[in-house]
Amino acid sequence: MRSMHVAKVILFVVIPVFLAIVPIALYSQDGQEEVSAEVTMQSEMDSLATAKDDSAVVAQDLADMAERKKLGPVLYKLRNSGIGEKYAKGGIFMHLLLLASIIGLVFIIERFVTLSRARVNVRRLMNNVVDAMHSEGVEGAMRVCEGTKGPIAAVMHAGLLRSDRGPDAVKEAIETSGSIETSFLERGLVAIATVAQVAPLLGFLGTVSGMISAFASIAAAEQVSAKVVASGIEEALITTATGLIIAIPASIGHSYFVSQIDRFVLEMEEASAELVNELIESGKTQA
Repeated sequence: MRSMHVAKVILFVVIPVFLAIVPIALYSQDGQEEVSAEVTMQSEMDSLATAKDDSAVVAQDLADMAERKKLGPVLYKLRNSGIGEKYAKGGIFMHLLLLASIIGLVFIIERFVTLSRARVNVRRLMNNVVDAMHSEGVEGAMRVCEGTKGPIAAVMHAGLLRSDRGPDAVKEAIETSGSIETSFLERGLVAIATVAQVAPLLGFLGTVSGMISAFASIAAAEQVSAKVVASGIEEALITTATGLIIAIPASIGHSYFVSQIDRFVLEMEEASAELVNELIESGKTQA
């Protein structure tokens, strides 16, 4: 439950703040590009090339200082890093891909922590339950289950609670508890699967947007060159690659968690069947 609370805090607090900060770096880049373009044009048109080159350097330094002051050192370094530049060139769909990556990462970490905490040594637990049942009765076995974390102990505890009502009642209680525990183990898998499916689609949508921009640039240009369509094609390729980079780990994580949950279900079934047989053989419940 704590891991779910942490996931909610990240989803509803950290993500909105982060997404509110990232566009600042993007918007500031546009201003910087305009300043750089003006300085470059002035340098080319002025006959005093050397003096204008010096002016361009000074103007660039002033623009960098103003940007650093506006964004702060952390965001400034992030925007001017390779990842920040690719993010800015990817267009508006990079915001959605960023959100999808954060959601997928949060739920992957949450499920990994939850399933790791739920894992126990089933054979040791079963031996402790049987020993306690022989020495202290059903109450002793229930105390062993209460002192052990995880779905397997919870399922066995539910069966022991109905031990005085016969094996059919024990099996029914185990099945009900097993369904509840399985549902808890599967919580969050839908979000991971959704990220794995949606991220490539968002990437392809960014690809379409980039190609539209490229063809619009071709239509507006009098002479077609590689530079005219380069930005649109780069946007298309960046979003496609980003969508796949997000989807592949999410898909791997989903498959891994499904296999772990299947293992938990199998262990619960084996432990439950052994518990019922032990109750019948020891006379703790009537067959």
